[in-house]
Amino acid sequence: MAEISIKPSERYGYDFIPPEYLPAGKDEYWRRNEQNGKPEKTWRKLTVQEIEILVKNDNFCSNWDNFLVSDPFDAALIRNSNFYGLIRLGAMQNLLLQHHDYRIPAGIRNSTLIACDVGDNTSIQDCPYISHYIIGDRVILSRIDEMQTTNHAKFGNGLVKDGEDEDVRVWIDVMNEAGGRSILPFADMICADAYLWACYRDDRALTEKLRDITQKNYGGGRGLYGTIGTGAVIKSCAVIKDVAVGEAAYIKGANKLKNLSILSSEDEPSQIGEGVEMVNGIVGYGCTSFYGSKAVRFVMGRRSNLKYGARLIHSVLGDNSTVSCCEILNNLIFPVHEQHHNNSFLIASMIQGLSNLAAGATIGSNHNSRANDGEIRAGRGFWPGLSVSLKHSSRFASFVLIAKGNYPYELNITLPFSLVNNNVRKDRLEVMPAYFWMYNLYALERNSWKARDRDKRVIKVQHIETDYLAPDTAEEIIAALTQMEVWMKAANMEVSATPSLTPDDCLDEEDPEYAYIPDAGEEIPAPGLERHKRRTVLLKPRKAWAAYQEMLRFYAVKTLITYLESRPDLSFETLAAEVEGAPDRITDWINLGGQIVPAFRVDELRERIREGNIESWEAIHRAYDEFQAAYPLDKARHAWGVLKYLLNNAPDAAAFARELDRALETRRWITEQVYRSRAKDFNDPFRNITYRNKDEMEQVVGKAEDNFFVNLVRGNLAQFEETVRVLKERILNQG
Repeated sequence: MAEISIKPSERYGYDFIPPEYLPAGKDEYWRRNEQNGKPEKTWRKLTVQEIEILVKNDNFCSNWDNFLVSDPFDAALIRNSNFYGLIRLGAMQNLLLQHHDYRIPAGIRNSTLIACDVGDNTSIQDCPYISHYIIGDRVILSRIDEMQTTNHAKFGNGLVKDGEDEDVRVWIDVMNEAGGRSILPFADMICADAYLWACYRDDRALTEKLRDITQKNYGGGRGLYGTIGTGAVIKSCAVIKDVAVGEAAYIKGANKLKNLSILSSEDEPSQIGEGVEMVNGIVGYGCTSFYGSKAVRFVMGRRSNLKYGARLIHSVLGDNSTVSCCEILNNLIFPVHEQHHNNSFLIASMIQGLSNLAAGATIGSNHNSRANDGEIRAGRGFWPGLSVSLKHSSRFASFVLIAKGNYPYELNITLPFSLVNNNVRKDRLEVMPAYFWMYNLYALERNSWKARDRDKRVIKVQHIETDYLAPDTAEEIIAALTQMEVWMKAANMEVSATPSLTPDDCLDEEDPEYAYIPDAGEEIPAPGLERHKRRTVLLKPRKAWAAYQEMLRFYAVKTLITYLESRPDLSFETLAAEVEGAPDRITDWINLGGQIVPAFRVDELRERIREGNIESWEAIHRAYDEFQAAYPLDKARHAWGVLKYLLNNAPDAAAFARELDRALETRRWITEQVYRSRAKDFNDPFRNITYRNKDEMEQVVGKAEDNFFVNLVRGNLAQFEETVRVLKERILNQG
């Protein structure tokens, strides 16, 4: 049973920092004075007349000599309130503060303040307990039951303070329930940091350094005060304890907020709404959490959202993600993740961004080991369909679509852009490689565009690759071609190193909507994709082979086009010299929280951290920026290597001009397939059965040819045609 200790009443509001934790020559206010950071602020003692007004208005102070104010100060604006310890108030004028339609006068009414600094023209009303807070200018605090800071507050950072035991440190068990990948949260954490810490566990010197860096950067002695940033509004909340709130944040109706940093600014304000409970975590800039959401031991990246009872526990949620009505436990989730439905569940996973979980998806339904130590890893563009159930431990390449079903065994789907189907009738696993390219380019293209278009971050600390064709996916395709060649030869199927198929050959003439039905085309055995002895097959391997080849070709040429556009002074000969700078194509790429980086650069960073050459997270983030600055050339060199792989030689100017023409034809084909993919929804006879006639349907859902994204892609095609024309002239004339 908790004990209630007895203290002398005259010490109410004092002795915040125990004497044994005070540095020599410092008093209990030294950290508070550093935090306040307003050297221009001048506080003075009250006049006799001001004290009389305050007492007349039913105010009480344990020591009026420790009640300091700034001018202009209107004592009449403070009523029926109690003050203990050192109180410092900013200017207080007879003004009205308005937030949306909510208006409230500046001043302090019906409240108790204990050892607080209050900024200019702030309104505090019906707050019976505010202890050890530094409150900014023009802040509104109304009807908060309890708002306090302890002397060992950490504000969501994974630290220990002076005199604390190690077991009070808050860890986040990402990716693995058993805790083998635990990381420490900190206010500036991004997904790249979490990946670096969680995924290189064999590098013990690195993980120990990262822990030391976190403690050094965010730790320190006791005595930090809670802060409420300028322009913040907090209304009708129950308990707020050890919370740092940024500028312009809006918090309304929260049940409990404890040990948090709520990062917020005027450009990227954060909001927390009714019924929310958050403990031990970091809320990123521009985040929202509404309608009964719960978060415990977590980090939310910039512009991420929790809604409708979502539960986020022991997880890092990347930038620009939205989670509603579902449960997420022990995960590392990269930016641009969507999970919207009440009955979806994600546990012990690393999902590498641009992902979407449908209703009923249970990702990690159970552990097929003796302990809860299984994991799931999924590349970019992971898309489990309705009511998909997956087991630990499983791995998925990038842009894998999983058809509805209960998958009874562990999966290792190494083929990117695939459709996976559990055929219950035939008791077998079916995989169609390159499905997205062959049958649903609308979804593939729109996913990349949407990720860019909806990125409203003002400050982009975490770099994000949104293109579905990038070095990581290109290398996955090359690996898939190598594996497919083994399977095709084993099935006595002819394999051509340079197939003569055109993009149109990648599709069936009838373009079947349900192309994964095995009776619709050829199939070959594909062992090793599932942890079971039952049959696993590839569907349409010839077409997938050709599609993969065309995807690689388009990636390579499009990437080089982008590099040439960024360097208008570059001749083809100079381009060839620059991109031939690396002797071999880089085959190992890392998805570093959404940023695609050559593995050797990450290895160099790890070495610099281990050796103590980098000693702060700020410096680590600068290294990520350096990676991003090098990325265009890294990517161009990789694209050149892929083109050499496809052509068996480096192209000259004339050959490259021909490749430009081929890329243009592919771009035209993509544009047409985007339209055809979308048009299926309008031409399906079952789609119009709920409408009286075609005119009514068009009024409700529009026409395929009027679709915004279809027309956007067509506009992009026109730009691409002009770019190719200009580059061809430039290359051939220079040649």
